[in-house]
Amino acid sequence: MVRIALDPTPYNDTVALVDFPELAARLGYEYLQLTPNPDFGRHFHFPKLDDELVSTLKRRARDAGVTITSLLPVQRFSWPEEPQRIAAVRNMTRYIELAAELGVPIVNTEFSGRPEREEDSEAGFYRSMEELIPVLEREGVTLNIDPHPDDFVEDGLEAWRIIRGLNTSQVGFVYVAAHSFHMGNRAATLIPELGGRLGAVYASDTFDHTRSNALRYITNPPGNAVRVHQHLAIGDGDVDWTELFGVLRAAGYFERPDALIVSNVFAEDERADEISRFQLAKIRELISAA
Repeated sequence: MVRIALDPTPYNDTVALVDFPELAARLGYEYLQLTPNPDFGRHFHFPKLDDELVSTLKRRARDAGVTITSLLPVQRFSWPEEPQRIAAVRNMTRYIELAAELGVPIVNTEFSGRPEREEDSEAGFYRSMEELIPVLEREGVTLNIDPHPDDFVEDGLEAWRIIRGLNTSQVGFVYVAAHSFHMGNRAATLIPELGGRLGAVYASDTFDHTRSNALRYITNPPGNAVRVHQHLAIGDGDVDWTELFGVLRAAGYFERPDALIVSNVFAEDERADEISRFQLAKIRELISAA
């Protein structure tokens, strides 16, 4: 059975970390992905959990009947400058250890390098992985990486090549539907190639910025080095959900015991409960239809 997890980011300002499992259960979810939160750890910072908070969070999840499937820390382990890269390795090491302490087998993240320094960022990524892969192996945790817009690698196929070059099953790929058009809109060819290394799928919609002769979005002055995308409710953008879920079905993803789909809509905070329930129902519908 496919696990459908809630990304609780829209609730960061109103719900405490230890209350997230109860929130997920109230919205109908059995699974939860922990994402950057002031109590959990902000982007690029050291995690802020101690043993007592870990113990409380595990108990609250157990009491709510909710399983924490994964952690999502974002760290600059592909940064072209050494001080930031070294700090990121230290921070990510602790997140991996925390995942193991929480009984969570997956850490999902981003490359977090710089596109204007692609070569240096890739080199930094491989240096960091030399240090982090032994930690992943020791703790029994898998790290999955998303080629995020404005990263040193945005194209999905090239990102897979970089991950494949590590030659380890401890590192996999996150397919983020909201990044489809920055990744090259290549679900039909990329997902089959990922095979068992597809570690998670994120479900939110976005508009295709390449349409209308790349004038779908206009920034001034023209030529700004910006990346525009959204995390909308399914059906509110241009992602071909029938194709995506059909490809996932054909690739055997839904039959895998570790299959994970995360709802991560960030554009509807004022309707977060309504949208979260809608996403859960829609993802189930898409799986059945596929």
